[in-house]
Amino acid sequence: MQPARTLPRHALSLAIALVLPAMLLPAHALAQDTAAAQPAPVEAAPATATTDATTLDTVQVTAQRKVENIQDVPVSVSTVSGEKLDALASGGTDVRFLSGRVPSLNIESSFGRAFPRFYIRGYGNTDFRLNTSQPVSLVYDDVVQENPILKGFPVFDVGQVEVLRGPQGSLFGRNSPAGVVKFESVRPSQDFGGYGKVGVGSDNMWNLEGAVGGALTENWSARASALFQRRDDWVTNTYPGPNDGFEGYDESAGRVQFLYEGDGFEALLNAHARHLNGTARLFRANIIRPGSNELVAGFDENRVSLDGLSAANLDSQGASARLRWDFGQYKLHSITGYESVDVNSRGDIDGGFGAAFLGPGNSGPGVIPFASETADAIPEHSQWTQEFRLESDSGTAFDWQAGLFLFQEDYDVESFSYDSLNNNAQDGYQRINQTNDSWAVFAAAQWQVAPAFELRAGLRYTVDEKELTVEEYSNSGFVPCVLLGKCTLAQLAAQEPDGDLSASPEDKKLSWDLSGTYKLNDDVNLYARVATGYRGSSIQSAGAFNAKSVAAPETSTSIEAGIKADFWENRARLNAGVFYYEVEDQQLTAVGGIGNANILLNAEKTVGQGFEMDFQAYLTDSLLVTLGSSYNDTEIQDADLEVAPCGGGCTPTDPVGPRGGRLIDGNPLPQSPKWTHNATARWGMPVGEGGEFYVFTDWAYRSQVNFFLYESLEFTGKSLLEGGLRVGYNWDNGRYDVAAFARNITDEVQVTGGIDFNNLTGFINEPRTVGVEFKASF
Repeated sequence: MQPARTLPRHALSLAIALVLPAMLLPAHALAQDTAAAQPAPVEAAPATATTDATTLDTVQVTAQRKVENIQDVPVSVSTVSGEKLDALASGGTDVRFLSGRVPSLNIESSFGRAFPRFYIRGYGNTDFRLNTSQPVSLVYDDVVQENPILKGFPVFDVGQVEVLRGPQGSLFGRNSPAGVVKFESVRPSQDFGGYGKVGVGSDNMWNLEGAVGGALTENWSARASALFQRRDDWVTNTYPGPNDGFEGYDESAGRVQFLYEGDGFEALLNAHARHLNGTARLFRANIIRPGSNELVAGFDENRVSLDGLSAANLDSQGASARLRWDFGQYKLHSITGYESVDVNSRGDIDGGFGAAFLGPGNSGPGVIPFASETADAIPEHSQWTQEFRLESDSGTAFDWQAGLFLFQEDYDVESFSYDSLNNNAQDGYQRINQTNDSWAVFAAAQWQVAPAFELRAGLRYTVDEKELTVEEYSNSGFVPCVLLGKCTLAQLAAQEPDGDLSASPEDKKLSWDLSGTYKLNDDVNLYARVATGYRGSSIQSAGAFNAKSVAAPETSTSIEAGIKADFWENRARLNAGVFYYEVEDQQLTAVGGIGNANILLNAEKTVGQGFEMDFQAYLTDSLLVTLGSSYNDTEIQDADLEVAPCGGGCTPTDPVGPRGGRLIDGNPLPQSPKWTHNATARWGMPVGEGGEFYVFTDWAYRSQVNFFLYESLEFTGKSLLEGGLRVGYNWDNGRYDVAAFARNITDEVQVTGGIDFNNLTGFINEPRTVGVEFKASF
């Protein structure tokens, strides 16, 4: 049965048809004074004095820690900015709206808005623990956001997002072997200006955003920006539990920046904060039809029956100081950052109510073997970073940069369990403390060997120390140690093979990269790059269902080559490349399963290979199209590695290993689609003096994915196609804009992740959102 809100798939054809008339009109009919009559769309440049044609802007990136033309950087990098960024975020969604919007980028979450998990080229980490690390590094305003909760900071008043694919260990350091996602806020300036935006939509969605800035003195300028988003619960709870509904939230965030620009000295100061209040990720029991990956007949995404409490509360704050001294041929940079987060997320993990042992009619939907209600929290957290970097600007064929990086993190993680069958009373608790101290020295150089050929190289040596200590533990619930009475910290330690609940690994790693760029002509560059990166050791604390586990550091080596070309008189741009990488000792997380454990593993090797392509072009002066595509073929290579399969209801397809688990050799990495495609099209028509009517549509597709390390019929996510549409009018040369929009316009409903220890429990993608938005710039 189709979900109630699903539209026919012909809606996709209808949306695309809206922009087809522009393709059929003669170019000269659409080119009359376009550049003067409308604001330039994303990546568009105004017409020059010598041509009426609209051309693509030069895109500047900081992929190599300095501002450069994207076409000159020997790294596979994509950007999202301007109107495209506004359109993708128009539904009030969190950072996951970027998923699939550039080649080889996937973002998913089992925590909802609080804890996004990033994957580049199929390489990521499915671990949901609050002390986990990820192989995709997220950098916000030059400060690394290490804890996964920090990576969910809202995207507002951002000038550009850069996605760097492949290891970035030399210039960005540890925990970036898959790549880096960079966000850069709009900087203050001496010019007074800003914007205000208000959007309203379905389920009482509100999206309010604005910024204002300008000169304070001759040398000082400032900019303040803020965001508020909310949505009502759109899922009704039919069980008389603690919550009447789910999936609602309200979120606010703010940022204030001060910029000092003096003679040979610049200081950019930043303070920011975030608050989130809502319900946790909604898990739904028995929504997958056994023997397939289809939703069960009669599935209604608007209703659930849960007896557990669901709540998510998050507060974070941070500050940074970016200082730069200009000594002529040398520039000294100092970047100091502080981040702190306080989060508590509680959810009904079994996805239903009651338990099967209570008798017929006392549990559901379907079979609920036992109740599971848990919470995770970070009550105390601090992260300090400091970088010093010296950069040369000699004006010769050889330049370099070198520096020192310091990192210190200290935080507590609390885990709770509750008895849903006994008034949701707490019956288990654990508190751990984890510290992470790291330092690194690095250097990079570029050498213009010949007018058409440039070499670049980088080197980084890192020392990384972690320590985890279990400070308190008790559990009297339905766990193995209940046989001993109330399970205490001492009893937990007695179950450890070494009797020690703490771990303190230390890693020392050298990362490097080497690349070359050959300029075929002024418009076409060829590049090749080999690079390494690593992710530091990870620790999983002991618990009721598993012993302590420590995963050794993983190292990646990547080789890629590609072409970056501007053509058709700068009306079109193509960046494309192929890659191959190997990960030695990749850290994998076996979550859930029949043993309901959370265990860290090291795979002997993982390999990935594929290609990526970015294309943008003005097909006419009023029609801009972009296309992105990637193929990522990943494979775990470890003949002896086995994991526990699901706890009930699923159909594993991997062979049984000697220890009774499932052998995962040859499987793809979880949440790693082989194919991703994205496309946008923007058509505009001048209206009156300084006005424009426009249509913008965007689409993203990913092929099927495995949710877990093992393969099964049920926990294989189906391919997913989601699109958006924006129809609007702007006037006064783009200063004012009003638009109607729709996100997930065809109302696709698919399972995007699962819980496998209990039953066929899953969670689904975001619902369709429709609304209107008004923006005023000044």
